[in-house]
Amino acid sequence: MAQLAKANINALLDSAEDPQKMLDQMIRDYSANINEAEAAIAQTIGNLRMVEDDYRRSANEAADWGHKALAASRKADEYRSAGNPVEADKFDNLAKLAIGRQMTAESSARAQEPALSSQNQVVDQLKHGLDQMKSKLGELTAKRNELVNRARVATAQSQVNHALKSLDFADPTSAIGRYEERIRREEATVRGQQELAASSLDAQFASLEDLGEQAEVEARLAALKSGTQQKAIDY
Repeated sequence: MAQLAKANINALLDSAEDPQKMLDQMIRDYSANINEAEAAIAQTIGNLRMVEDDYRRSANEAADWGHKALAASRKADEYRSAGNPVEADKFDNLAKLAIGRQMTAESSARAQEPALSSQNQVVDQLKHGLDQMKSKLGELTAKRNELVNRARVATAQSQVNHALKSLDFADPTSAIGRYEERIRREEATVRGQQELAASSLDAQFASLEDLGEQAEVEARLAALKSGTQQKAIDY
């Protein structure tokens, strides 16, 4: 039965939409069962105490009638010693009556002993069972708290993993890399433009140098023709 109940509980937890609510309901139900068990045990203990009271009453009555029988017997002996047999017989009869009442009380007490012993065993078993139920409730509560905390941690980890997975599909570093590559291309274009501009200036200066050299050649040629070559050269 315990294994079947455990299997049913596991099946309920597996199919439950919210296991935490199921566990909380189980704790409430188990607590209610403990309260019912406590009420039943309290009533059983009350019945036991009534049986104990009846047993003590019968035992006390037996003891009282025993004392009365002894007192009446002693009184009868006193009268018999004093030579008064009539009074002696009277008290002996009282002693016999007391002994009869004593025997009735003892019989009643003996009749109650089995029920008293049985009730004590039942109460001890019920108390032990109640202690086990309370212990199980403590274990169930502790297990519920553990499972709830583990579920929360698992949920948080799942959310983090989901977020990381989303980053894999839209990695911001890839966008930064593309932007950096575009900037590098722009920087390269600027360097190309600078190199092109520099080569154009060199060409212009080179053409100016060529013009200067051509002008000197023309000037020297003119000097040769005018007979002033030496002067041009000295110059």
